[in-house]
Order: sequence, then structure tokens, then C-alpha cells
Amino acid sequence: MIAFAPWQGLLDGIGWLVAHIYELIPNFGVTIIVLTVLIRLVLLPLGIRQVRSMQHMQIIQPKVKQLQQKYKGNKQRQQEEIMKLYKEYGVNPFSGCWPVLLQFPILIAMYSVVRFPQHPIHVPDDTRLYAAVTAQIPQRIDGQDVTSQAQIDEQLPEPGPDSGTSFLGMNLLCSAREAGSDNAKLGDRVNVQGETVNLEYPVDCGDDVNRIPYYVFAALMFGTTYFQQRQMQKASPPGAASSQQQAILRIMPLMFGVFGIFFPAGLVVYWTTSNAWQIGQQYYMLRTRPTAETLAAAAADGKKSSGEKKGFMASMMERAEEERKKRGGTARPGTSSRKPGTPKPKPKPGSGSNRPKKPDSGGDGGGDPNKRPKR
Repeated sequence: MIAFAPWQGLLDGIGWLVAHIYELIPNFGVTIIVLTVLIRLVLLPLGIRQVRSMQHMQIIQPKVKQLQQKYKGNKQRQQEEIMKLYKEYGVNPFSGCWPVLLQFPILIAMYSVVRFPQHPIHVPDDTRLYAAVTAQIPQRIDGQDVTSQAQIDEQLPEPGPDSGTSFLGMNLLCSAREAGSDNAKLGDRVNVQGETVNLEYPVDCGDDVNRIPYYVFAALMFGTTYFQQRQMQKASPPGAASSQQQAILRIMPLMFGVFGIFFPAGLVVYWTTSNAWQIGQQYYMLRTRPTAETLAAAAADGKKSSGEKKGFMASMMERAEEERKKRGGTARPGTSSRKPGTPKPKPKPGSGSNRPKKPDSGGDGGGDPNKRPKR
């Protein structure tokens, strides 16, 4: 896995948390469920922001289409007006991306923690969970690190007890692919003096009857992923997703269904629980849909309370306005290009405005009638 020090620190931190939850609840499956709930609580503000962002985009989508139609011949003006609309309603089109992006690093981290065998193991070696895992997949044999397959074959003729990692008839160290084998092989790779050595540990993954819960959870992983994606599609504005995004939404459930077969059952429990949480969260939030009036009022209140503090959208609007001023420096026909404060140019000699005025001729047709000479 990734050897970057902060990443390894994150994995060790998650392993520490899993081990200490297991101390309180000595059931590996329940421990993973509790950890999932804690993670979802931490991500709850971002999850709420994601759904609200999609709802807000859905509310103003008709206005966006009107602007697109009105300025279809001027893309720059079109984008500026859409940005003004976002600012007016306090909508940030990018806020819905973060929860989705954060799920994948957490999924990879969970996979790195609950996947066994592995070197190094991220669970503290003085905990009950460490003892339950190493009873099946030892890190050391007779006080020596496991560095060869011969050590395993000699010292582990039979799989160790799976009681410490079992949940609903599954050994959470196994995947659906190994289900039904009481002598399955879980592989690992270790570095021994600069060379990679492949190791295989015998693990009890149950009998034929025990296949059922593995397949049920793999199906639940697929089904909950599909349902959750359908919820998000309903929350997003019509036509907002491109054809590529729609293809990803169709492929993701299939992809995670395949993962459910090859990933350890502990990770499948984590992802299924996470999906169930998101489905309930989104169901509640989709029922409490805001209106355009409340959205505009909230944006106005936010501007008043923020004072001089500028948000992301405000900064983008200012930049767009500056660019517009720079590009619009040329004068339009019929308008003056003279900058403020610049003196007016003096008229040229001989021009009409510089000619001396002729005195009144005193004829009948001009001058003050009271000042005309009497004849």
C-alpha cells in the first residue's frame, strides 16, 4: 500500500479506533458498524451540504436555462450572468463534489485496515482484536517474523479459530470468493532482504451453508449502491448530469457489486452500512425541500451576517467583472474614449468654433428691436 507517512498515520489511527471499539464490543461485525456510524457522523455536515447543493441547483435550473437561451451567442456574458444568479441565491455548484470525493480515500483506508493478512498490521499488538486476527494469521511464529511459506506450512497445519472475527455466519477476514471453504488460502506479500516473498495462510471460511450470508451482503452492497445513486439522480437538476456522468452512475453499482465478491466481508459490511445511512439521510432531506423564496432569503441573510467576508462565489464574480472590464476597454461607436480628468482638446485654428463672432448688422431681421436706430 501507500508508504506515505501521513497516510500510514491515518491507517494506524483507524486501526487504533477499531481495536478500542472491539475492546468494548467484542464482535468484529458490530465494531465495523459502529465505526461506520462514527465516520458518517463526522461527514454529516458535508453530506447535508451535498444534498442541499443539488436541491438548490434544481430550484434555479429554470433560471439558468433562461440565461443560457438569452445569451447563447455570448458565452462569456452567459457565464457571468449565471455566476450572478448563483451569488444571488447563495448557490455553490462545487459544494456537492466533496462528500463523493472523500468517500473513496476512506474506503481505501478501511480496506487497508480490515484486509488481512498484511504487513504491517495497523491494529495495536496489545489489543483483543490483534489476538483474534493473529490466531488465524500470525505475524510471528516461535518469536520470529514470518518470512517463508515453510514456516506457515510447518506451524499452521490447520486454520486457527475464527470466533473472534465471525459475524452472522461469516468470517469477516474472508471474501465471497473464498466462502464455503474450511481451508481457504489468504495471500500476502512480504519484503525479505529486498525480495518479495508470497505467503498463503490457511483460514476457515465456513462450509457450503455459510456461503449464503456472503452472497447476501454482496447483493446488498450492489443494491444499496444502486438505490443511493438513484436518489442522488432525483435530487440533481434535470439535464445537469452529462452522458459521461450518467454512465458512471450506471457503472458504479455494478463495479461495487463485483467488489462485494472479491473484497473481505468486513469491508462489504462497512460499505453496506454506509449506504444504508446515506439512503436514510437523503430520504429525510429530500422530503424537506427548500423553495426559491427561502433560498433567496437565506442568501440575503448570509450576505448581511457575513459583512465584508467574501465567499468563493463572490470572489469568482469579482474576478469575472475585472476580466470583463479589461476586455471591454475599447470604446463603442458614438461614445467618448476620453478618461476622466483628461482636459478637453483645444479646437484647431480655422475651425468653426474658433471663428470670431460677427457683430449684429443692425438690419431689420436681427438684434434687439428696442436698440434699433430710428430712421
